[in-house]
Amino acid sequence: MVRVIAKLGHQVIETSDAEDALDKFKNAQIHLMVTDYKMLGMNGIELLAEVNKLSPETEVMMVTAFGSIELAVQAMQRGATDFITKPFSPDELSVKVQRLAEHIHAKQELRRVSDENRYLREQVEGQFNFGEIIGESEAMRAIFRTVEKVARGDSSVIVYGESGTGKELVARAIHKASPRRQNAFVRVNCGALAEGVLESELFGHERGAFTGAVKRRKGRFELAQNGSIFLDEIGDIPLGTQVKLLRVLQEREFERVGGEETLNVDVRIIAATNKDLLSEIKKGQFREDLYYRLHIIPIHLPPLRERKDDIPFLADHFIKKLGSDLSMPHLSITQEARQRLLEYDWPGNIREFENVLERAAVLSDNQEIHPSDLPLVGISAADSPPAGSNELDLTQSLETLEKSLLQKALAQSRGVKSEAARLLGIKTSAFYYKLEKYGLKD
Repeated sequence: MVRVIAKLGHQVIETSDAEDALDKFKNAQIHLMVTDYKMLGMNGIELLAEVNKLSPETEVMMVTAFGSIELAVQAMQRGATDFITKPFSPDELSVKVQRLAEHIHAKQELRRVSDENRYLREQVEGQFNFGEIIGESEAMRAIFRTVEKVARGDSSVIVYGESGTGKELVARAIHKASPRRQNAFVRVNCGALAEGVLESELFGHERGAFTGAVKRRKGRFELAQNGSIFLDEIGDIPLGTQVKLLRVLQEREFERVGGEETLNVDVRIIAATNKDLLSEIKKGQFREDLYYRLHIIPIHLPPLRERKDDIPFLADHFIKKLGSDLSMPHLSITQEARQRLLEYDWPGNIREFENVLERAAVLSDNQEIHPSDLPLVGISAADSPPAGSNELDLTQSLETLEKSLLQKALAQSRGVKSEAARLLGIKTSAFYYKLEKYGLKD
């Protein structure tokens, strides 16, 4: 089978069992998997479910025994694209693989054309909209112009802004508008990981480098090769890791944790922080040489309270998005509610804005948002409820419950997302939206 598929001009990776196959998925982009059903350990259907979790875009062809039509049907229901019945000839395998390869290519081309058409449409309409970044204010127009200019080059970029202002969206916009857009955009939350874990995440590790390192693992820099890496919360990186990061910026090389081989890397670095790095330098918490390596092109994102002219456009955008994602096609907002949105200072910025509208949409009667559906709105930032108040506890409790239900549905459906959406009684598109929202997509 390997020889037959390779003769078609495809790169083929051969594995001996399902567990080995899953390891390959963690280190390579696989477009098509051909798997038998009966194997030692995990069977083909179980492997299919795991692949759907790791790589939903991968097409799967199941190999079944003669007369096992029920098994083939089960595989197709679980997400397989095609099946082939043993015994089969090399010609039959070639035809099926080539058809799937053409299908994969057509799907990729359709996605590329769709992205290009959206970009061209936005340019023709003259709307200042870079993906999910919405704004018509002069402050945001200046941001868009800067993004458009810096995307052409390869210089390091650092995005400053309060939490919730959309720093990651700016980083993604730079990548998507750059010559690297066909390659990976890799995100690392530097503030959420301990120093040792962060180094392993960034640079990878060799087998046996530490307790629990049972195999070699590529780091985020390797995974971002020829693409862009987004280092979120850069101000929280420990000093020891800052030294190694500085070397990557200067020399474009590093070693995996526990390794001796020097690896070269070609990535564009985009960093973000809500801290004043100059103050961190004075306190001895951030290296001055690293600061100047990162601070080549700074972008300062204004908080929402300083660009309230954008609130009407943001409201229209999120109402339309939530209407689609939550299966509420007639979702709307009254003029009085719009005015309440303008009166609030939004200490949580865009993230708080979207969360408030989503909660209002869920609680609204007749899919129309009224001022009474916006309990946090209409107060000044100084009068905002404290972190332990009932208002904030309610929001956090609802989000915790929703995330738990998503995880239970995924577990019950064995990772089949369409089935999980059916169990929850929501559209598949709404399910994917919520997976993205709670970081459960991978």
